[in-house]
Amino acid sequence: ARFLADARAPALTEIYRAIGGSPLMPQLQAKREGLEKELARRDLAIPVTLGTQFLTPSISDAVLWCQENEVERIVGLTTYPVCGRSTTVASLDELSREVEVRQGFAQVVAVGGWHAHPDFAAIWETAIREYAQSVGVDLLEPGSLLYFSAHGTPLKYLERLPYTHYVEALCSAIANSLGDVKYVLGYQNHGNRPIPWVEPDNETLMPSLDVDRVVVVPISFIQEQSETLSELDHDLSDLARSQGLDFYRVPVPHDSPALLELMADLVEAALASPGAELLRGCNCNPGAWCTNGGANEA
Repeated sequence: ARFLADARAPALTEIYRAIGGSPLMPQLQAKREGLEKELARRDLAIPVTLGTQFLTPSISDAVLWCQENEVERIVGLTTYPVCGRSTTVASLDELSREVEVRQGFAQVVAVGGWHAHPDFAAIWETAIREYAQSVGVDLLEPGSLLYFSAHGTPLKYLERLPYTHYVEALCSAIANSLGDVKYVLGYQNHGNRPIPWVEPDNETLMPSLDVDRVVVVPISFIQEQSETLSELDHDLSDLARSQGLDFYRVPVPHDSPALLELMADLVEAALASPGAELLRGCNCNPGAWCTNGGANEA
């Protein structure tokens, strides 16, 4: 993952320069502060620190902060709602390794995928409804199509983790809550890696559509970043408009109070009773807890 990040760094720098900078880190910091306040509101005086896979502060920086502040238990909570091998699993593995190389100074309670939290689909439903109303689009009108765009993943990762199953279940739940609207699901794949990826990719799916307008939902993300601001707002928008389609993109509900409450639910469950109702043993990442455990067993 670090090698891939280093390889992509020059291109990402150019992308963010072209779109006027990145809001990713400010939005992550706002989540950190908001989550700490929400936990305090619940009488949980728990400090929240931030570590990222590819930016500063890194996961190593966050673990060092925990060690310097004599933290004894760390709840590892990712901002990847849908569990993926190179995202959720990789970041939690890195967290555990960083603690281990420091003599295992703290217990790590790892929280994996959490898209199946009962409130997550509702957060997206609200965001989609409010956006559609603001731009005057009726999702149930003939010619309208809800277009979910998810972070792509190499096919080899599906051998050990049912990522596409998770994404499909989430999209179905949201669409049903909106009144059973017509929808499709496409993936944002990275063609710079010459290996098979999940299908359909957006570049193939978008030109195949026989509709008048698409309302795009960046279902994998809870921050605005290059994948939304460049890949969707520029690349996919240009592709859709070249096919004569009206293009709309739902903003990521990164500042939703309900999202902070959801994340606090996960922290509270991880500290109190992992393995109980909300969090169960993760089949994709042994030793971690997730909201998908029950679904995996079904």
